[in-house]
Amino acid sequence: MIFIVISIEVRPDRRDDFLAGVVRYSAQVREEPGNRHFTCYESVEGQGEFVVVANYADQAAGEAHVASEHAQWFFGWLPSVVSRVPTIVYQELPEGVGWSEMGEVAARM
Repeated sequence: MIFIVISIEVRPDRRDDFLAGVVRYSAQVREEPGNRHFTCYESVEGQGEFVVVANYADQAAGEAHVASEHAQWFFGWLPSVVSRVPTIVYQELPEGVGWSEMGEVAARM
């Protein structure tokens, strides 16, 4: 599995544009074969600070994503709304490693 976290700082005057673009992009990415998870989160502490969490089944799914028309659009459009170059953590996890339940917390019903 491929695990990706991207930190994005959005210019205050472009926040609405970013939100519209990332909502559109997220819907397209979630439809890709091999996409396991794709969500954009905004920091509760810093306005304009966003984090994207993405998971792909394997390297081939990640490569297909990067080559997609919507990803190419996003990569070309993103510089128009950010205040600095986004940073990324990209990690390929061994077979069988992925999301698991957090042992320290149980839901109360």
